This record gives sequence, structure tokens and C-alpha cells, in this order.
Amino acid sequence: MRLLRPALVLFVSGAALTLTVGQASAINSYNAEPAPERTEVGAFVALWDTDGDGVRDRLDWVCSGTMIDDDTYLTAAHCTTDWPAGTRFFVSLDQDVQSELDSTSGTAEQKTAAMLAAGEIVEGDAHQDPGYPGTSADAHDIGVIDFSQRAVTPADVWDFTPATLPSAGELTELGGRTLDGLDWTVVGYGTQEAVNGPGGQTHPAGGVRLKAPEGFDALNKTWVRLAMNESRGYGGACYGDSGGPNFVEIDGTLVLAGTTITGDVPCYATNVVYRTDSPTARAFLADYVDLP
Repeated sequence: MRLLRPALVLFVSGAALTLTVGQASAINSYNAEPAPERTEVGAFVALWDTDGDGVRDRLDWVCSGTMIDDDTYLTAAHCTTDWPAGTRFFVSLDQDVQSELDSTSGTAEQKTAAMLAAGEIVEGDAHQDPGYPGTSADAHDIGVIDFSQRAVTPADVWDFTPATLPSAGELTELGGRTLDGLDWTVVGYGTQEAVNGPGGQTHPAGGVRLKAPEGFDALNKTWVRLAMNESRGYGGACYGDSGGPNFVEIDGTLVLAGTTITGDVPCYATNVVYRTDSPTARAFLADYVDLP
């Protein structure tokens, strides 16, 4: 499974992975637009030690996610796991977190302190489904940043209306034919589709909240498969959009039907999202939010 958390020079599980993160747009560059109105969608930011010397030396955005109540941020388990000891986790609900990171000077720790003081990030506690990584049928790939034990929550800093979660089995009850006729939208801070260049493919941009339309493809036990094809008028998710929301409009209400997890390697065709109406997702979320 190719996960859509960006490989940001992480020394995790013995692997060193790299990605150059630039400015400008996010999601796919085609059929996408800024999403300043989606104030409940935020960037997952981490401060960590990249070389194992005990010094936290990198502050960066790494995933996407959504506030589902005043003190709970929904994301993917593969975003909250496999970090070096001592890693600190934050959320930013600002439209352009990359510009804030770029404009703040100092060491990683100094940048963190400055951005906390300026209300550009809020620190929380990461948790994930204990069943993760699960199986292909049910990956248990769901996590949260919890602020309930913190003095400052995102609701103290930003104005937002938490996303609406589906009721138990709501997507199953609607069925594929109905879901195919509804409007789907992905939102996130991730990078663009693959660009060919010297040395191979890169995924530029990221760190800015964008949205794009998607099309329904298929409904599985714990997954929704969504089309991103440019030729069909769609856009879609890419690296860094992991954990971000995929909304479906049901009777005039945007419902957070699933979170971005994986897709095709160049980010052109398919977004595979983890259903939030499944028994597994609801069992995990019940410890953090009141479910519909």
C-alpha cells in the first residue's frame, strides 16, 4: 500500500526517505482551487529529531486532517505512528502553513516556540487505533490529535465548525448507485501530481489548503475508492493529503465520509479513503467524540 504521508527525511523504522516540499498549490494542480472556507481542515505539523542525536531539529507539515469537535483532530494512523522518541505534534488551521514555516526564523525549537506564541500552531497528543496496521480488508488506519488534556485547543485560536461525521453504516445504506450521483470533494495540504525532471519524478508544492472534486468509483467494507481523472473534470489527493477529509454532500450537508490513505503512485487516477462510518472507525472515535 502506498500511503499518502509525505516522505520528509524521516529516519523511521530504519528507512531514510526524502521529498522536497515547496510552496504554491497542493492537492493535484488540475481542477483544484483554494479552500479558505474549509476552516475545519488543518495541517498536521511535527517537530522531530532527524538524525538520532537527541535534538529535535526539524519542524514541518506532514499530513492533513479535520477537526471533528472542538478538541479532536481526525487524521490517519500512518501519520501518527513511527516517529522518533520525543516528537511533538501540532495542528494548524491556517490556509497557508508553508508560508508561516518559511517566514519564521531560528532553530526548529525556536520556530516552534514562535509559532505557538503567535497562535499559528497548537500542540496536542497523538493517538491511533491499536489495531493498526491491520489487513488490506481493514487497515485500522485512523488516528487523532487530542487536545482535551491541553490548556489551549484549536477552538481557542481559530473559528471553525467541526466536520459532520456519518451515522453508522450510512454509506452502505445509501448504496453505490446513490453515492455515484452525489458530489465528492477532497481537501488537504498535500503535494501535486508527479512531475518528470532530472533525476526522476518529484511532487512539488504543498502546505496550502486546497480542494478538488472527485468521482465515486466503489464502496468496500472499510474503503471508498474515488476517481481523480483530469479528463473527467476531477482532481484529487497526493502525498501529504493523508488523513485529510473526503466530503460527500448528502441532502445539502457536507459529510466527512472518509479520510485519504492511499492511491496510485503518480497521483493521477485513484484516491482510496478509509470510511468513517465503519464499525472499526466508530469504535476508535467513540473514545474521543460523540458519534451521530
